[in-house]
Amino acid sequence: MKTTIEISDPLLEAARQVASQEKSTLRTLVEEGLRKVIEERQQGHGFRLRRATFRGQGLKPQVSDASWEQLRELIYQGRGA
Repeated sequence: MKTTIEISDPLLEAARQVASQEKSTLRTLVEEGLRKVIEERQQGHGFRLRRATFRGQGLKPQVSDASWEQLRELIYQGRGA
């Protein structure tokens, strides 16, 4: 099926260069990219939060069983919020 899409000039030029380097066509490159994006989104793997940790001993015993509301109050205590 034929269709028309608008692509920014720099992106189109980069895509043409990649297709040329791979001895392929722009059509093949676009179809491959669309398939990949559609597959990722159908699997629900579009975004993954990186693991972010810090050194420490975890929560202090006096707040280990605290609710989010209690933790929030402690965090903002004395800060005018």
